[in-house]
Amino acid sequence: MNEIIFVVEEAEDGSFRANAVGSSIHTEAEDLAQLHQEIRDAVHCHFEEGDAPPLIRLHHVRQELLAL
Repeated sequence: MNEIIFVVEEAEDGSFRANAVGSSIHTEAEDLAQLHQEIRDAVHCHFEEGDAPPLIRLHHVRQELLAL
């Protein structure tokens, strides 16, 4: 595995949640800088030493509502 992909969403309270695609890794944080560190920590905890992918890709999902 060359990379792991996380879907990042902003919660209603302004915090952020990240879920890995294809792996059971989930984390959350109050801001993006903290989320980046939480994701790194979660990936290190999930994989054995030397098995973690070298790249983490973040896919930010943003929802918008448009009134007609």
